Amino acid sequence: MAALKSEYRLALEAGAQALDAALSGLDAKGVLTRAADIYSGELCAVSSFGAESAVILHMISETAPDTPVLFLDTHKLFEETLAYRDALVARLGLTDVRTLAPEPGHLEADDPEGDLHRRNPDMCCHIRKTLPLIRALAPFKVWISGRKRHHGGTRAELPKVEIQDGKLKLNPLFDWSPERIEAYYDKHDLPRHPLVARGYPSIGCLPCTAPVDAGDDPRAGRWAGQDKTECGIHFTEDGTLVRGAE
Repeated sequence: MAALKSEYRLALEAGAQALDAALSGLDAKGVLTRAADIYSGELCAVSSFGAESAVILHMISETAPDTPVLFLDTHKLFEETLAYRDALVARLGLTDVRTLAPEPGHLEADDPEGDLHRRNPDMCCHIRKTLPLIRALAPFKVWISGRKRHHGGTRAELPKVEIQDGKLKLNPLFDWSPERIEAYYDKHDLPRHPLVARGYPSIGCLPCTAPVDAGDDPRAGRWAGQDKTECGIHFTEDGTLVRGAE
């Protein structure tokens, strides 16, 4: 088994290195264009339709608007996020947005009262986010993320190409600053998530997201007061379930 793990990991690492080399010297939009060419039919994006999501989604709309975009509706989201998703999809002309949801059986078994986020937030993320996403990612080799180094924490050293959950993960905006993001919004007249103006620079599920003070870490309002900064449950290359930050 150890040899099989090693071979699979080596193959993933070789794929990550090859993709990183193929994208060398390209700007974010060029990265998306090249990746779509290399992995045609095997590439998707994952978006929360959150505070900064419009930038990467706008680039996708201009390079390959038929790219599958996976959106996790945990059934705990802000109504503003759902409305923003619909408005942004219409505005950008994205043609393949797939809404993922937790399995009803998992909710019935593990969260019948809807309060799992208070009792066991890691397990809540597991059944509402991780499991639906793992299932939806199965047909794809590469997925696009809008994560950035300026988010801090475990994202501070984020690479352009990484390995996660047995897939290659592409972060075209990994080195973008908040100022560059704001400039892009202004240049392309992109709509902001309505909660940003109310002090939410990072937006997740309603019960686990709070507004933050100006100048604070943009993710300080996520799971505030808990030793938790990411969804926190992922799979290793051999399919073993692990808990911890991304």
